[in-house]
Amino acid sequence: MSRRAVKRARIKSVALLPLLVGVLVIYHFRGDLFGDDADTAVRWLTAVAVVVLGWELGRDIERALAPPLLDRLEPGTAGTMDFLLRLLTMLAAIVVALRIAGIAPRTLALGGAVTAVIVGLAAQQTIGHLIAGTVLLTAHPFRVGERVRLQGGPLAGSLEGTVSMLGLLYTTFSSGGDPILVPNAVLLNVAIVPLREPTGVDLRARLRAGISPMDVEQHLSEHISTPIRGGPRITLEELDGDEVIVRIGATPLNPAEGPQLASEVLRAVAPFVRAGD
Repeated sequence: MSRRAVKRARIKSVALLPLLVGVLVIYHFRGDLFGDDADTAVRWLTAVAVVVLGWELGRDIERALAPPLLDRLEPGTAGTMDFLLRLLTMLAAIVVALRIAGIAPRTLALGGAVTAVIVGLAAQQTIGHLIAGTVLLTAHPFRVGERVRLQGGPLAGSLEGTVSMLGLLYTTFSSGGDPILVPNAVLLNVAIVPLREPTGVDLRARLRAGISPMDVEQHLSEHISTPIRGGPRITLEELDGDEVIVRIGATPLNPAEGPQLASEVLRAVAPFVRAGD
């Protein structure tokens, strides 16, 4: 959202709040201002004004709070929080408007209870995932970019992957390039094991003329005996005439074998680099 739109929404929300209070004050003193004969008309006009002002106020508050929510949450989660905030504001305005229109509190309570029971039974799992997502966002058992293992519970086994997105209903994990969506209610019933990546080898090398990155990758795969995660990574960084500059990376499965892996990579790369590099 543009800064101008956010600033305008904040100014409107500050202006709408005293206007809404003024409407309620006029309604409170309706007998002195308009007399008893206009009581019904004043009630309905006030109810309509409360709904309209509540709608505008909720929309402006949503727009005003969008930037800080986007800074702290994922885009999808921030959008959901904005929607829920606007929905709660509208529900509060509707309840106040119905009360002003003359509907008895007992009727409102009975209707709200029946509606809550119906909605709760129909959306039991969705509400459970929503509450679980709120708990996860508050507790922070993991963050985006961390690699974790989920064990036990409804998974009937284990799941290992990198957290790629936190949502109110689902948490997305990336495993081997494929996204895996896990319901948030499931995450509260499993063991979460953080997986710390061991320190890997990161080497920048200038290859001799006629040597390709594919030759280096094949040679490394044949001469590295230390178990590594995935395979050796060869990234092209720069071309200097006939010579190629690459970055070589490899991560051991066992953090204690990092020095051994570094020695093997150096020995394997030595025949392909220019003397002195």
